[in-house]
Amino acid sequence: MIRNFFRKFMMGRYGPDHLNFALIILSLIFNLAGGITRLQLFFVLSYTLIVLAVLRLLSRNIRQRRAENDKFIRYWWPIKTKLGRIVKRIKHRKTHKFFKCSGCRNTLRIPRGKGKLQITCPKCGKKFYKKT
Repeated sequence: MIRNFFRKFMMGRYGPDHLNFALIILSLIFNLAGGITRLQLFFVLSYTLIVLAVLRLLSRNIRQRRAENDKFIRYWWPIKTKLGRIVKRIKHRKTHKFFKCSGCRNTLRIPRGKGKLQITCPKCGKKFYKKT
């Protein structure tokens, strides 16, 4: 019964997206910062971001909300992928060595402890020797 009410209520509304999730996370960060520093500015920013996220969630202007989310993703995606690469590199640093191809600047991951190897870049085909 409650599920049907919520389903009918949300018909024609935008709903959650990446930007809403980011606004909620940022709001939580500001709320924690306000709790630590006791500055009212952080609490005001936190509650403002929550209200903005809820208004976006319940909005019926789907075209504009989608455009806002697309713009956010255009800026956020390169940052997210770069952070993901850094985390992956840190995670595999004990078992693999990473090299940059001098031809195409592609990052290559080679197992450690194999001695001096001839490495062939799968992207451009350039061959070079490196010690692993």
